[in-house]
Amino acid sequence: MSKILYIQTTDLPERQYSPLILAQTAKMMDIEPQVYYLGNGLRVLRRGEAEKIKVGNFPTVAEMLKKTMDMGVDIFVCEASKKMLGWDNVELIPGAKIVGAGTLNDLALDADAVITF
Repeated sequence: MSKILYIQTTDLPERQYSPLILAQTAKMMDIEPQVYYLGNGLRVLRRGEAEKIKVGNFPTVAEMLKKTMDMGVDIFVCEASKKMLGWDNVELIPGAKIVGAGTLNDLALDADAVITF
């Protein structure tokens, strides 16, 4: 099975939808998608933040994240980025998997394609 890794590095509202839509589409195409949040991208995963983000006629980012995870797509969170933001005690959305920085390298080496947002 092919694998695509989507890397989210920003908290800009209009850039939140593409990796989630593409991951959902990949899953429906029988491709294994993974989404990795890094740097300021983590701000969207802070509990309560994704519910506040809605662009145009799209659902909220919280709804998109839930649908993506409900489809079986892993949402990875960079532990080093969490520390960089000073978020030792910050709660993230349920289901997000906090992983070490080396995990990104492993995921990228194992993927057939890597797309960064």
